[in-house]
Amino acid sequence: MQHNKLLFIVFLLFCFHLKAESTNQDWVKTLPKPWLISESEISELLPEFNKRFPDFKQRVRAIAQWRLGTPYKIFNLGEEQGPDPDPIFRMDVSDCTSHVLTTLSLAHSNSWQEARENMIAIHYKANDSGYKTPTYSKRWHYTSDRIQNHPLTPSLSAGYVPEDKLTKVSITLNQKADGTEFLALNWTRQADVFYIPNDQITDAMLNRLPGLVGIAFVRKSYFKMGIVTAHEGMLLDGDKLLHAGQDAGLTVLESFKDYYFTEKGPKFDGIMLFDFVHM
Repeated sequence: MQHNKLLFIVFLLFCFHLKAESTNQDWVKTLPKPWLISESEISELLPEFNKRFPDFKQRVRAIAQWRLGTPYKIFNLGEEQGPDPDPIFRMDVSDCTSHVLTTLSLAHSNSWQEARENMIAIHYKANDSGYKTPTYSKRWHYTSDRIQNHPLTPSLSAGYVPEDKLTKVSITLNQKADGTEFLALNWTRQADVFYIPNDQITDAMLNRLPGLVGIAFVRKSYFKMGIVTAHEGMLLDGDKLLHAGQDAGLTVLESFKDYYFTEKGPKFDGIMLFDFVHM
């Protein structure tokens, strides 16, 4: 009898959790879109996100879904000074990387100003003195470099595909085939990058994924430019891709498999999976 009572209490708690989660998801749908409201209004909403979604990854997911429909603009973040005067932090437009990193910074924050400061912490490498300042040369320009070395977006690929099934590319990041830099950074890095090839992107693998993972898309034709990935986004429940879509012209949620595996074949040559870690 005591055992049955315990099971019943667990069941009630589970039902309460599901109802609360559904209520919070409905709340997100009622919000004005972030590109239509002011910085102060966003500052008022962020504490409510933290209250309603105390689990960090659930909060990342909720904020990402709130931002669906954001207009697309490629290369929209900068240092607010030369050589890239674009804003350090913004929500009026997005591209694939800025959607991921801006959402991550919002999930760590309780105000617009805090989100901007967290964006600097997320988007830039430390200088020789250990400080992070928004300068072009210290930006995480390469997604594969960030996945391999940034503590807040670490690689997950080896956790879902056997290591001997991963594909390795040995590459000098930011170095083109002729030996010159792709971007004027005075920086290159020799790297062995591992990714999941297309023949390993199976239903069984996707079904094993948690509710939220980061996903970056590998394109072999970019290797000669010192680049590994061509796109990134978020994978929800192993089957929905939430990303700033260049073709769509806005941030969208769509079937991952329909996006990736087209009638003409796969759009890319493989994927890298990565996590979202709380500061």
